[in-house]
Amino acid sequence: MAAKTLIVVQARMSSSRLPGKVMLPVLGKSLLYRMIERVRQVHHKVYIVVATSCEREDDIIEKESLGMGVACFRGNLNNLLDRHYQAACLFNAGHVVKIPSDCPLIDGQIIDEVLSFYFAWKGKYDYVSNLHPATFPDGNDVEIMSMDCLYKTWKEAKRPLELEHTTPYIWENPGKFNIGNYTWATGLDYSMSHRFTIDYEADFQFIKRVYEELYPVNPRFSCCDILALLDAKPEIYDINAKYAGVNWYRNHLDELATVSAEQTRSVAG
Repeated sequence: MAAKTLIVVQARMSSSRLPGKVMLPVLGKSLLYRMIERVRQVHHKVYIVVATSCEREDDIIEKESLGMGVACFRGNLNNLLDRHYQAACLFNAGHVVKIPSDCPLIDGQIIDEVLSFYFAWKGKYDYVSNLHPATFPDGNDVEIMSMDCLYKTWKEAKRPLELEHTTPYIWENPGKFNIGNYTWATGLDYSMSHRFTIDYEADFQFIKRVYEELYPVNPRFSCCDILALLDAKPEIYDINAKYAGVNWYRNHLDELATVSAEQTRSVAG
């Protein structure tokens, strides 16, 4: 029997910059609902679980998940590595896919492409992502690892950033893991210029506008559809343009050997 591929969507209400962002409404549904709707477009056989914390404020995330017919695992608030590992154990996963809940515009086709790359090599890689280095527009984050890789990471990782962000121990230790990177087939790099993720109010306004423009026409709109929209209506791109390239790396450059200053920046203005 083939090993189970588990997509873990990490979500919590206590976001520091935009609290409760996963439950913000877009076209009558929460952002979490919209994101799961897009993850479900994946053609690979996968199982989906929303992994949230045991904090009382995250009860609403469990309720929303179960209401969507998606399993919910509750674990450590700040140790995301432990949350991923325990969820993977509970659901008997053989391969674990990490996708954060701040990617409500993620393209199911991109998830499929990363998974196809990983499985095509038949065990060559312990870990594959489209993030190191990134080429896709920010907000299409896909990381897949074997259960053995996740277990080794869970057992050995100690630094706070490794526990909080789940996978840095892997890509910071290329001597211990076979690591692969999937790049955008276009040959372009929009990772620092286009932002489809949510961390600020402007990001929400951008995402909301994209959904309002594209979803009524085609609920399965793609990354390329978004890019075409931004070309046609650059005022939408401008909504959150000042945050393009801003990510969590900027606060940890002195701790990360495999991330350079060119892969992040501070907020403009």
